Amino acid sequence: MNMRDIPFCITEWDSVEATEHKGTTGTAYWRTRTFGPPENPIRVRMVSYSPGYAADHWCRKGHILLCLDGELHTTLSDGRSFTLKPGMSYQVADNAEAHQSATRTGARLFLVD
Repeated sequence: MNMRDIPFCITEWDSVEATEHKGTTGTAYWRTRTFGPPENPIRVRMVSYSPGYAADHWCRKGHILLCLDGELHTTLSDGRSFTLKPGMSYQVADNAEAHQSATRTGARLFLVD
């Protein structure tokens, strides 16, 4: 990640419009900002998963993800499984390990990718 051409700014996340993304079950709501030049965009998101959310795809995008609230269960394509609770994070590179997320209770996350 090359962070350049990003002036100092503050994000008031509650004022960023949420977009809805249906899972196999449940819904994800993304509040998204993009920073940097078009050839090297950095996406920053506040994501809320409804209780019972399960992703409808295996993600291969790299992320830095911080769990703020709730509990997030992430399964890797090799079968390993991890549970994140508030204050825990994971990091994964683009195309490194496909991952899929779900939550029974709901979760709120902060992501940079």
